[in-house]
Amino acid sequence: MPSKVYFADIRANAQHESLPQKVSKLFRAAGFGELVAKDELIALKLHFGEKGGTAYIHPVFVRQVVDRVKEAGGKPFLTDTNTLYVGSRANSVDHLQTAIENGFSYATVNAPIIIADGLFGKNFVDVPIAGTHFQTVKIGSDIANAAGMIVMSHTKGHIITGFGGTIKNLGMGCGNRGGKQMMHSSIKPKVVAAGCTGCRTCLKWCPAEAILVSESTAEIDQLKCIGCGECTVVCPTRAIKIQWKSETVDVQERMVEYAWGAVKDKVGKVGFFNFVLNVTPDCDCNSWSDAYIVNDVGILASTDPVAIEQAAIDLINQQKGLENTRLTANFAPGEDKFKGVYPNTDHEAQLRHAEKLGMGSRQYELVRL
Repeated sequence: MPSKVYFADIRANAQHESLPQKVSKLFRAAGFGELVAKDELIALKLHFGEKGGTAYIHPVFVRQVVDRVKEAGGKPFLTDTNTLYVGSRANSVDHLQTAIENGFSYATVNAPIIIADGLFGKNFVDVPIAGTHFQTVKIGSDIANAAGMIVMSHTKGHIITGFGGTIKNLGMGCGNRGGKQMMHSSIKPKVVAAGCTGCRTCLKWCPAEAILVSESTAEIDQLKCIGCGECTVVCPTRAIKIQWKSETVDVQERMVEYAWGAVKDKVGKVGFFNFVLNVTPDCDCNSWSDAYIVNDVGILASTDPVAIEQAAIDLINQQKGLENTRLTANFAPGEDKFKGVYPNTDHEAQLRHAEKLGMGSRQYELVRL
C-alpha cells in the first residue's frame, strides 16, 4: 500500500495561508502529534546552516513545529551533530554560535539547542544494524537517547550524493564525526594539475591535512585523505575531482545505513518534513548559497522517509529548470534536475538501498492540503 505524503504548495490560496501556518497544518494532517507522549524528549533534527549560507530552513518554520510538539505534551529540543570538515560547526561552541547567528535563538524558536555528539563530536551510541556496509553505526548520543524525532530537511543538490534531503539529514546529520568519516571513506578526490593555480584554498578546509602544495600545484596524499569531499567544493577552479565510478553509490548506501540506525529504535516515533524551497545545487554545509535551480514548490510531511524523498524529487523534476544557474541540461518539466547538475551521479541509489533495508516505500500517495 502506498505511503501517504502530505503536500502544501507555495501559493497563499483563497484563505491567504502563510507558509508557517501550512507547516502547522501539515504537522496535524500527517498525525505527528500522535508520535509524541507527555513529557517525552523529542529531537527536532535540523541543519542550522553554515556561516554565509542562506538556504537552510527558516527558524520561523521551526517555531511552528516546536509549538506543536509542546501542545502534544512533549519537550522539544533542536539538534544536529558536528561536522567532519573544517568550518563554523566543527565543535559544539562554534556550532551553537553559528546556529544563533543564523536565527535559531531561544526567543525565536522557543526551544533549546543541543549538539547531539558533544563538544568535539565524540559522544555517540553504537547502534546495531544488519547492513551491507556496517554492522553497527555511531549515532550522536542525544539523538539516540531521545524518545522521538521530527526530521526537518531542506531538499537540494549535493556534490557527492547528487541529491540531499531526509536521508542525508538523517545519515550524515545523525552520525558523529567518526561516523561521518566512515561514510565518506570510499571517496578519494584527485587534483587535475592543469587546472590548479596553487591558491591553497583547499588546505584551509582539509580536516586530515592531506593536501600539500608544491611548485604551485596541490597534491592529495591518498593515504591521509578521509574522503570528505570538501576540497572538491571549495576549489575555485574546480581542479579537484571526485573519482566518479561506483564510489558515490557506495557513499550513498553507507549514508542510508546510518539513516536507518538513527530511526530503527524509534518505530512509530518519527515524522519527516521536506522543504522544497530554495532548491540550491549544493549542500547547506557550504558557506554560500548558489542560485536556485527551480522555483519554490512547497512543503511535504510524512512518516515514511523514503516516500517523502521520492515525492520531493518528483515535484522538483516536474518544474521547469531555471536559466543562469548550475543546471547544464534537463531544463524541461519531467526531466531529472539533479542529473542536470551532476550528470555522473546516480542519486536514486540512496532510495533503492533505503527501500531494500525496509526503511520505507518509494510508492506514495500525494495528499494535497
